[in-house]
Amino acid sequence: MTVRAKMKLHAVTNHAYSADAKTLKFHTEYDQSIPEDQRFQKATPSGTIEIQIDNPAAAAQFEIGKSYYVDFTPA
Repeated sequence: MTVRAKMKLHAVTNHAYSADAKTLKFHTEYDQSIPEDQRFQKATPSGTIEIQIDNPAAAAQFEIGKSYYVDFTPA
């Protein structure tokens, strides 16, 4: 079974110890005028995810203020 969350990137922190290292912080957030967001808000009303990326090509895929789907699948 997979559970999907919709998260918005709120902050990117650069690190002095590595020019490539960045910490990305995501929050759940929803727009009341978007039906999809209303469904996600009901399932995941609050939450944060913080990840560190040490790969410039991967970090370049993310933009502050944009929303992303996060899928949780058993490993």
